[in-house]
Amino acid sequence: MDVLTLSRLQFASTAAFHFIFVPLTLGLSLLVAYMETRYVLTDNEMYLKMTKFWGKLFLINFALGVVTGITLEFQFGMNWAEYSKYVGDIFGAPLAIEATVAFFLESSFIGLWIFGWNKVSKKLHALSIWIVAFATNLSALWILLANGWMQKPVGYVLRNNRAEMVDFMALVTNPYGWTKFFHTIMSSYVLAAFFVMGVSAYHLLKKNNLQFFNTSFKIASRFALVSAIFVLMTGDFHGVEVAKAQPTKFAAMESVWETQQAASYPLIVVPDPENERNAMEAFKVPKMLSYLAFHDSNAEVKGLKAYPKEDRPPVTLTFLSFRLMVGLGFLFIFLSFLSVVLSRKGNMESKPFFLNIMLFSLILPYIAVQIGWIVAEVGRQPWIVYSLLKTADAVSKSINTTQVLISFVGFTLLYGFLALIDVYLLTKYAKKGPEEIISEMKSSSVAQEV
Repeated sequence: MDVLTLSRLQFASTAAFHFIFVPLTLGLSLLVAYMETRYVLTDNEMYLKMTKFWGKLFLINFALGVVTGITLEFQFGMNWAEYSKYVGDIFGAPLAIEATVAFFLESSFIGLWIFGWNKVSKKLHALSIWIVAFATNLSALWILLANGWMQKPVGYVLRNNRAEMVDFMALVTNPYGWTKFFHTIMSSYVLAAFFVMGVSAYHLLKKNNLQFFNTSFKIASRFALVSAIFVLMTGDFHGVEVAKAQPTKFAAMESVWETQQAASYPLIVVPDPENERNAMEAFKVPKMLSYLAFHDSNAEVKGLKAYPKEDRPPVTLTFLSFRLMVGLGFLFIFLSFLSVVLSRKGNMESKPFFLNIMLFSLILPYIAVQIGWIVAEVGRQPWIVYSLLKTADAVSKSINTTQVLISFVGFTLLYGFLALIDVYLLTKYAKKGPEEIISEMKSSSVAQEV
């Protein structure tokens, strides 16, 4: 393999691994903040136990997420120097704001939340976790605005053989970045909710702390249903933005080869990229594809044949990832709705069949968010900045295959080790009851004071 292929594999693997932690951090921070707020308002000790139990899992995930995110930025200089030179004036601005504002708030107030138990007022302590949740989501906003610019470059001029920013507000208000942000964070909230329901289902099956985990399940089910519905809504708006800004990606997502007016939507499609056609199309819904693309049933949808072969993304991977992501999205709405209905009476322990479904469904949102990024990034190829800079032109020129291979193997081993730690710690503490978690936290607090 050459430098380009290895660099792409390295960045893809490290980014995918980092994004295992990010969505759970985004969603679980809000759930923990809500639980602590319920404790402050009701003075019910159960909500305090919930805050500490789920907060412990949040902190484990947060710590490993920070560690895995650091290496990504180094790769822009190491493996993608030409990209950094070409768009650094633009891409660096939102990342700098994310680090100096969002991450500063996040890291400062998470320290107060961790060490502030019984040292600050209950209201101030609860406020600190709300600030952490806000800062975490703010961090995601700036990163996704940066990514949104790569998908739809705006507010720049080409000068001195590089892209230079001339309109910062164009980047900040880029509709592609905002639709991507809302779709991503809502997907993250679904993941966090399914995580809480999955862990709760495990304990309910074992008849552990029934009131505690029934309440946790009920809270998460409502959060999941609202978030899953918003995922569908934001996904629709984001799809329209993709169709306008990245027609080749949209065509690959739907495996459209011929340009069509009032295009129908086949429910079953078998792509055949070698022959530039679909081997099978069945159960067509008239005009539906045009409506999904532009919210206009008679709109023209451009096919892949309208573009040179070298400018088309990989069709089969993009298409299958998109279809699976959409299918999982509807499944999450269905399971969330059933969870809300079945958890109303607070006796989920009497429904072992459904609890087993929810336990094993815990992994599904992780799959959904990963394939969502496959659609976003593979579907943008061969461009690293759509229609502006190709991926092949962005890789560093001063590195060789051996150097990238060594770093790739090193990162793989490091991340594999971190994965084992993460799975071990989350499994260990998720299996513990709230009393054990709180006892450990009290022991740790006493040790610090001594």
